[in-house]
Amino acid sequence: MKYLYVLALLSCLVFWSSCRNDFESVASTGNLEFSRDTVYLDTVFTNIGSSTYNLKVYNRSNEDINIPTIRLEQGESSNYRLNVDGIPGKTFENIQILAKDSIFIFIETTIDITNFPNPDNAFLYTDKIQFDSGGNQQNVDLVTLIQDAVFLFPEQFKDGTIETLNLGVDNEGEDILIEGFFLEDDELIFTNEKPYVIYGYAAVPPNKTLTIDAGARVHFHANSGILVSNEGTMIVNGTPSIDPELLENEVIFEGDRLEPSFSDIPGQWGTIWLTQGSTDHEFNYTTIKNSIVGILMDSNDGDLTLTLKNVQIYNSSNVGLLARTGDIFGENMVINNSGQVSLSCSLGGRYIFNHSTFGNYWINSFRLLPSVLIDNFLQVSETEIIVEDLIQADFTNCIIYGNEPREIGLFEDPSALFNFNFRNCLIKFEDPNGDFSDIPNYDFSNDALYTDSIFNIDPVFLNTEMNDFNIETGTSGADGIGIPNIGPLLDLNGTTRSTSAPDAGAYESIIFPDTGG
Repeated sequence: MKYLYVLALLSCLVFWSSCRNDFESVASTGNLEFSRDTVYLDTVFTNIGSSTYNLKVYNRSNEDINIPTIRLEQGESSNYRLNVDGIPGKTFENIQILAKDSIFIFIETTIDITNFPNPDNAFLYTDKIQFDSGGNQQNVDLVTLIQDAVFLFPEQFKDGTIETLNLGVDNEGEDILIEGFFLEDDELIFTNEKPYVIYGYAAVPPNKTLTIDAGARVHFHANSGILVSNEGTMIVNGTPSIDPELLENEVIFEGDRLEPSFSDIPGQWGTIWLTQGSTDHEFNYTTIKNSIVGILMDSNDGDLTLTLKNVQIYNSSNVGLLARTGDIFGENMVINNSGQVSLSCSLGGRYIFNHSTFGNYWINSFRLLPSVLIDNFLQVSETEIIVEDLIQADFTNCIIYGNEPREIGLFEDPSALFNFNFRNCLIKFEDPNGDFSDIPNYDFSNDALYTDSIFNIDPVFLNTEMNDFNIETGTSGADGIGIPNIGPLLDLNGTTRSTSAPDAGAYESIIFPDTGG
């Protein structure tokens, strides 16, 4: 009898719970609350899907409610897509929210700008999510800026394969292939009329020049970049902006995700690859951000190969500027936030840098290497080491600093030249235990190697997390330590440098804004 009683009790509980269904809810009275009244889906390129955004819908009442309809105002013709409480669609009926509970609505969009009559290069696309109808209707606005662009990508063949570039053969004689394509003659000038979006590697053919106009914006999909072939050239003609906050005349290379959450994420695309034999490259007023390697320069012989003026490289997951047997002249440069090294002058070469700031305040993972690394050899296998002369590595009026104790690394094979000099520079190199005191290259009292340079005095940068490397007047260790008449007369802000005691680094010192703290 006892077991029959328990069975009857369980049956009653099951019957009671099965009866408590949607019919117990009351109709919505227009008192829903939302996590936001407008959902901004940020900027997306035409035909590229947006990120997924969410809206939370709250039932603050003490009763379960039933929403008769949730729909996009434009219905099935809308370019937005919804997912309401796990169900995809554009129109939904009888959506229940329990008392004191909530549901999520997820929103995405993909828009083809050519489907709209006479569209500008960018325009706002809007719609509404409507909850209920009539007197109980509530709306949440949806807003997206759609940006037209020039899309460059490799050809997809009928068999489903993708066009590739052959980079030679590996140690086992196999072809090294990457997805990519050669730019046609009519694609070798990037203007500022529309952004460019590149899939795969856009290659500059041999004996051709890619010219990028002032104000151009170049965006890369994942695992994409620019590759310059043997005897090819890349010229980036950025100019100073009238308003430094707008950067309207600067050339910017970055990823193709335009949402603010992606604005400083390293490793979104590959690199600008200046391959062996390419030559006479020039980058002016250029920012390169969020790549794996900002600029990769393979070994070159002969005349000056790469000139960098007023160039900033930020948020590289591996290396900001990596040169192997490079030949580089740089001034007013800033490199920061690199997963490994900000500047790597590897396998010898010739380098001159004036009034540049090489920082590394990487915090995304543990960093073993310094901000600036210089060597004259490369180990290519367990048994083979390649050695090249470091003909020249001169740093004048530069800052080399970061969040590690030692921010320069000098690795020499004595069988080849290893010539370097830091002149009137501010350098971070802390060696409290004297671990490097017996290594001649770290003899900081040697004026032939470290001419009038100073060490371990805080440069007092304005905001390293925001890649702002302005220095403070009167407190910065770099204030007034430079030698005059070296490099550009104007700093990276366009400020005239002191003719008697300029500051080291890319910026003349400023009075920091009062934050009220």
